[in-house]
Amino acid sequence: MLIINVREGENIDRALKRYKRKSINTRVIRELRNRREFTKPSVKRRKEKLKAEYRLEKYGEK
Repeated sequence: MLIINVREGENIDRALKRYKRKSINTRVIRELRNRREFTKPSVKRRKEKLKAEYRLEKYGEK
């Protein structure tokens, strides 16, 4: 659980922005989305391989 201490005289919008940034940096939301449903290890490997091929094609050697 993420805890954000609101500083004295701090705007609530600023505190919410810090909370969002902290949650993105800790990858909490991404982990929750991944755990929503089970994916087989073979499907994970296939997806990673396709992402690597895409990155190589897009940013790789020209």
